[in-house]
Amino acid sequence: MRKKIIAGNWKMNKLRGEAVELVKELVPLVEGIDAVDIVVCPVYVSLPAVYEIIKDTNIELGAQDCFWEDSGAYTGEISAPMLKDVGVKYVVIGHSERRQYFCETDEWVNKKTKAALKTGLTPIVCVGERLEEREAGKTIDVISGQLEGGFSGFEKAEIEKCVIAYEPVWAIGTGKTATPEQAQEVHSFIRGWLAEKFGKDVSEKIRIQYGGSVKPANAKSLLSQPDIDGALVGGASLKAQDFAEIVKAGL
Repeated sequence: MRKKIIAGNWKMNKLRGEAVELVKELVPLVEGIDAVDIVVCPVYVSLPAVYEIIKDTNIELGAQDCFWEDSGAYTGEISAPMLKDVGVKYVVIGHSERRQYFCETDEWVNKKTKAALKTGLTPIVCVGERLEEREAGKTIDVISGQLEGGFSGFEKAEIEKCVIAYEPVWAIGTGKTATPEQAQEVHSFIRGWLAEKFGKDVSEKIRIQYGGSVKPANAKSLLSQPDIDGALVGGASLKAQDFAEIVKAGL
């Protein structure tokens, strides 16, 4: 039985003081929940402050991106060792907003994921199709291509340490959500792809999250699907009560 993982991607929101208040409010709401892995992903500058609040709790710290080199002349970038140094355990890689606004490629996703693994971080690797791609019947082709590129050259021992997040781009921040059946269909394809490439034993271990306008009202129906092992939560993770309810939906 795969343990559910609920991760809150705060995106570019919350000043440091606001981030601290948010986790202070969240901690007692999810206290004692050990059957679900809980992760919060603030902006870089708030990571140390948030870590101080959650370090002795059941909440883990995540980051929203990392670079593929450990150090060097890469102005504005943050490396995986730097993240680990401030208490980070998880890192989101290849989010659709990174792909859309910062021209992130599958090759970049591959290199960043390898760097995260080398440092001992758990990558949450995102895949997903745009609305026009879904309407053109290309969803599976797009997801397959992103998986092939993102995990090219990976060994079993590497990929089984990853979390995969399916996030249909048309459902992110739009209020639209894939139906549980639509989400399950893609999750099932991803698990089948993993089984074909790395073996059924590996595919059964890997957790696949759903991301895309997840909120308390739809969390239970999504998380009850057989191949949906958690949620990558955007807007709802900025409200402690809403995020806590989504966590509890994973029980």
